[in-house]
Amino acid sequence: MAPYDSTDRAILERLQHDGRIANVDLAEAVALSPSACLRRVRALEEDGLIAGYRAELDRARLGLDLTVFIQLRVDRHSRENAARVEAALTAIPEVVACHVISGQADLLVETAAANLAAYERLLIDQILTIESVVEAHSTFAIRTVKTRGALPLSQLG
Repeated sequence: MAPYDSTDRAILERLQHDGRIANVDLAEAVALSPSACLRRVRALEEDGLIAGYRAELDRARLGLDLTVFIQLRVDRHSRENAARVEAALTAIPEVVACHVISGQADLLVETAAANLAAYERLLIDQILTIESVVEAHSTFAIRTVKTRGALPLSQLG
């Protein structure tokens, strides 16, 4: 990890909360000139600390009221099989996050669906048809308290 200072941390913290902030406003917030701020932001992007920018959409307003976490178990463990299963899952638009985990399951998949019928179609017609997926356990979110929170940056500078 490259050396980062408190100014880099301040830039990252601010961008996590407002990725659309104008450079001049960001520069003022972190006590830099606009050109120096832009250079730092570009350096953070080039270093990969800033992986991208995107809009966070409201699931409920989009009619995606059902969040389901699915623990999946696969039957053949190899790099090739893992790559195949991961590619199949990431190609499904309703899969919004996927983690390789330890324990009884191999993967934890977060999905967004309109309702139970849509989730059933997703599970039966897409997820359970992936070669090597042998078991699925679903957990339904009652309410989301926090999603995509800002990352802690205390380890930087």
